[in-house]
Order: sequence, then structure tokens, then C-alpha cells
Amino acid sequence: MKATVASYIDGIRDEYIAAVKRLVAIPSVYQDDNSGKPFGQPIDDCLTETLALCQELGFTVYQDPDGYYGYAEVGQGEQMIGILGHLDVVPVGDLSTWESAPFEPEIRDGRLYGRGTQDDKGPTLAALFAVKALQESGVEFSKRIRFIFGTDEETLWRCIDRYLEKEETPQCGFTPDSVFPLIHAEKMLIQSWLHGAGSPDVELDCGGALNAVPELAKYQGPLWEELAFALDELGFDFHCEDGEITVMGKAAHSASADVKGVNAIARLCLALQKIGVMHPMVRFVAEQVGQDANATEIFGPVEDVSGRLTFNVAQLYIDTQTSKLGIDIRVPVTFSKDDYDNDIQAVAEQYGLKYEEFDVLPSLYMPADSPVIKTLMAAYQEVSGDLESQPMTSGGATYARAIPNCVAYGAIFPGRDKVEHMPNEYLIIDDMLKSMNVYANAIYQLQGVKL
Repeated sequence: MKATVASYIDGIRDEYIAAVKRLVAIPSVYQDDNSGKPFGQPIDDCLTETLALCQELGFTVYQDPDGYYGYAEVGQGEQMIGILGHLDVVPVGDLSTWESAPFEPEIRDGRLYGRGTQDDKGPTLAALFAVKALQESGVEFSKRIRFIFGTDEETLWRCIDRYLEKEETPQCGFTPDSVFPLIHAEKMLIQSWLHGAGSPDVELDCGGALNAVPELAKYQGPLWEELAFALDELGFDFHCEDGEITVMGKAAHSASADVKGVNAIARLCLALQKIGVMHPMVRFVAEQVGQDANATEIFGPVEDVSGRLTFNVAQLYIDTQTSKLGIDIRVPVTFSKDDYDNDIQAVAEQYGLKYEEFDVLPSLYMPADSPVIKTLMAAYQEVSGDLESQPMTSGGATYARAIPNCVAYGAIFPGRDKVEHMPNEYLIIDDMLKSMNVYANAIYQLQGVKL
């Protein structure tokens, strides 16, 4: 059976690439438009196209009439294995940092580039084609396999919440939205806002998605010459043109803000404070966070088996009437929400700022000796030959939290770069074919797991 599956996967390379291109070409970024669709017309278009593709592959499909989710299913049996992927993507950021158009997928040196290739369209389709490979090899499923397609993962998870309200919950599963071998613990996610007064002296509108480290922060106003001098003194990269300052950072997923990101908003606030801008929001960022994405000034050292707390200043808005700061925090699994709430609210009050909670996802922890994890690890080891890598922890927030007995499982192999949320996002085509073999083996073995 394994040889037949591997042979089938080798033969569908071009079909897989075409399918990924088909979905990546749809700019499925959240939009608050007038389409009547919950997350905007492009995301709805991507959901419709994905289900059309699944139907072409022989799956039974269903699309929520309100546009929140869809699913594709094969197999028989009372129990269900859920494979959860998302079709929405984060904004592309500064287009000048892309070597090719983000929604015109392009192959270079064995890599397929485009927004959503790695997060999460490419891996989701790899799992989908893995199930197709099992079918074509004559495997009969004793449990149903259901692909659940979310459309709001990058913002508030309203899609998966609606699914769980209306549909059957799988007994186990995985989400192909991280790295191999697997993630068995995920930090708590807290997204929030700080609100404050406006300013007659400085106006700012910086940042993008809450779960992405901002790579650019712009200032335009009478202080630009002083600001340029301060940025130069601080050693921060910036660009100046026609009186507009653009501070340069480095984009990254907020879960890795402390190791991969350089926060442009934080750098801008440090420079603004240096030239005497004393607005409370600017002071809060400069004095309490600065370039420390662990925010130890606020919380002290917060760390456990799942890693350190990360604190991402994602958005900053100031006009003459009001100000607003968007924050994304990943809290280690052994710490409570109260530990966080008390500290952040106390510090915010010192600056006259009001704290507002926006979204909370509880932490996930699944013992490494659980039947599902042991099965997934065995499937990965058998295909990859990697007997050294062990179950990991992460600051990322995946759909694994949504259903029982579920973890994030691939599709990025050890040693490969995670480039989600970054310019020039890509997938490595050969790796995705290898991941198909892992997924096919895992799904086959999960058929025999008693739940």
C-alpha cells in the first residue's frame, strides 16, 4: 500500500502545484466590504473555489450558506477524523519587499512563492491530496475524514466557532499549520487594545494584522528632520522621502516576535520619545516595551516549558481626538490569564490608558504519550527517518485548540524556514510532496486508533 501511495504522490506533482496556484491567486485577506459575506468577497470566493476543487477530486462537500466555513468529506463510519485548515491570509504589507506579485504565484528554484503558500493553503492541499492518494490506492476508510475549511483564522476564529455551533465535532485530528514532527502545547493567545486621548502634535497610523510584527512604521509631520536625526543616532534603519519618514523593521509572526521580528512601531516610538514627544501611547511603547518583545519591564521573566511570553505591538493609531494601540500576547501554558491581566491593566493606568480585551484563545496541552500523538509521531518517523525530533511547544495559535485530541502537525520539516506572514512567503515543492506521504501514513494509522 505504501509503495502505491508514494507512487501516486510522485505522479501528481503538477496537479498539486496547479491546485495551490489556483487558491493562492485569490487574495483572501479579510475585508469589511459591502458584499454581504462575513469576511469579505475574496475570502468567500476562495472558499467556493476550494470546495469546487474538492468536488472535482471526488469529495462530498458542504458550504455554510452564511459563508463562515465549508467542509469536504470521504469515508464511512461513526467516528470522524478532522483535518482543519484555513483559507484566509494576512495582508501582504509593503509590496516593494516582494520579488514577485504575492497573488500571482511563481516557481523559482523549486519553491512556489505567494501569500498563503505556506500559511495555510499549500499544507492544507497537501493533506487533501494525501487522502486522495489513499483513495486511489484502494484504502477503505473505517472512519470518516472531514476537511474543515476556516475563513477567519487570522483574526477572530468566528468561522470555527460557527462550525462548532452547527456541525458535528470530530473525535480527533490535526491541523497542517505548523511544523513537524508536531506541536503538543500552544501558549494562550490574548489580543487587546489600549485606548487613550488624541494629540494636537503628532498623528500616526501604523501596523497591520495583530498577529504580525510590523515591518514598517511611517511618520509625516513637522518633526521629520529631528526624527531622522534621532533614528540615525539610535542606529535604526529608516527611509526619508518628501518629508515622510519610514522606519524599517522585520516582519514575522507575532509568536516569534522575540527571535525573528524587528518591530518598526517600537523603534518609531523610541525615536519619537527621544525628540520630546510625550504622548502617553508613545511613552508606553518606548518605556514599557521598547525592543523587548518579551515585555519584561511589565511582567518580569515569564517562561515555562512552552517558552517565554511574547508581546507584539502590532498597531498604533493617533489623531487629534483619540489614540489606540493593538497588542498580541502569547502567554506560556502554566500561567493564568489573571497573571497577565493584572499587570497590563496596572501599567496602562499609569499612563492614563484604558485596557480593552479583544480576543482570547486558551492554551493547549496534550500529553506526549497520548494515543493520537504516539500515532502521529510514528507516522512521521516512518516516512521521514527522523528519530531525533520530539513533540514541541509553540507560541502559535492553531485550530488544534478547537477540537479534542487535535494537534498542529507539519507541514514544515525541521531545519526549514518558517516564512508565514513574511514577504516572499513560499513553500518547497519537494517538501510538500514528502509531507503528503507523512499525512497519508498518519491518516491511515489513525483509522485504527481507539478514541
